[in-house]
Amino acid sequence: MPTTVALVPLHPARDFGAVESVYRRAADYLALESGLTPDAAAHAFFEERPPASTEDTLKFGICGNDDALVAIGDLAFGYPEADDAYLGLLLLVPEARGEGLGQAILCEVKKLARARRASRLLIGVLDANQRARTFWERQGFELDQTSGPHALGNRRHIVHRFALSLTAPSENCA
Repeated sequence: MPTTVALVPLHPARDFGAVESVYRRAADYLALESGLTPDAAAHAFFEERPPASTEDTLKFGICGNDDALVAIGDLAFGYPEADDAYLGLLLLVPEARGEGLGQAILCEVKKLARARRASRLLIGVLDANQRARTFWERQGFELDQTSGPHALGNRRHIVHRFALSLTAPSENCA
């Protein structure tokens, strides 16, 4: 299991093709989440953000051994409350799942959120994505609210928002 990872900031002009490749490789999630093409999903990844300023968001990637992206994420600070951090997406390609990478990324996200003085980390989990819900609950996240249905691309979903307090030490991080 990886113990540390580097969250590499992504920029649309430089990294669009790499993000599109992640969506192509993670076609199972893309079909579940939005039904969009990899190209349209990559555009949405870079364009969509919660109502926080551009300076308060981080689109990030994780590179594998061959320097190709194996995961992408979207983190916003100050949303929905001033002392919150919101992980809008954490997507791993299928061959990177189940190896501890998600937990390692979460540790780095928590460190970054704490450094920005966030007191809790929020995530949204699609009702249809039971595997993700199991992962987040195993990491200590608790159900905060349920809303929807919401339109995501060509799909509609009930979304469960989960919260994790960042005021206690991280039990699962090295």
